[in-house]
Amino acid sequence: MLVNMKEILEEAEKGGYAIGCINTPNVETLRAVIGAAEDLNVPIIIDHAQVHDPLIPIEEIGPKMVEAAKKAKVPVCVHLDHGSDYSFVLRAIRCGFSSIMYDLSTLSFEENKEKLKEFTEYAHKMGITVEAELGIMTSTEEDSHGGSSGWTHETIKKTFTDPDQAAEFAEYTGVDALAVCFGTAHGIYAEPPLLDIDRVKAIRAKMPSTTRVVMHGGSGVDYDQVRAAISAGCSKVNYYSYMAKACTKHMTEYLNEKKGDGFYHEIQEEAYRFMREYAREVLSVFKNGK
Repeated sequence: MLVNMKEILEEAEKGGYAIGCINTPNVETLRAVIGAAEDLNVPIIIDHAQVHDPLIPIEEIGPKMVEAAKKAKVPVCVHLDHGSDYSFVLRAIRCGFSSIMYDLSTLSFEENKEKLKEFTEYAHKMGITVEAELGIMTSTEEDSHGGSSGWTHETIKKTFTDPDQAAEFAEYTGVDALAVCFGTAHGIYAEPPLLDIDRVKAIRAKMPSTTRVVMHGGSGVDYDQVRAAISAGCSKVNYYSYMAKACTKHMTEYLNEKKGDGFYHEIQEEAYRFMREYAREVLSVFKNGK
């Protein structure tokens, strides 16, 4: 069933678990992610990232996502990930997305705050939930967000979200969810991430109870740290890069074993099978023992 993000994140925070948010840039991934959620009987957020639009336009994959959500046996939120252009955000809304991340984190604090307040008021009138970002999420060199090399545990701290600013931002804008920076990054990690869990606790304590804390860059983080972040207040965890990389590795081995034998549709189905199993493991972690 198609739902907006607010209701499932509210239940997640009350229950002490998190909802997985996974990119679905093709039909195989879309089927795999929803299938894994149905296997575990948990809600799921599927999303289309603006940076993936050159791979498949939102007008092509978006309606498929919405239709799959409506037919699913579990609650499914269809979400725009890192929409930074207002025109692109409107395209997602026209496609029927139930939730929008309007990412203006590269602007000044005041500009980000003012624009998100205006957009949130507009979106809420249509029953659409809104996510924003505060702090600037680092992207690694091996990432579709256009990251760079050279980041370390120390340099990344410059991008961390200030708890007091998070509280002010959430109160003023009325956003339903806020992605915060506390040690994760987009893409493949050059060194194991080290999360500032105390910062998550401080942000959760200071923000309004109606705004949920979001963790981006969840893939590649060891499961113990993920669970600690969830227990500290993160009720939405974004995950994709490591699942995509793992599938590439698996399919390389699969094709080598096949030695050119088989059909393309069989290759697609093997990728789907692998990703469904992978997503099931990840979503089990996000349940946080619940």
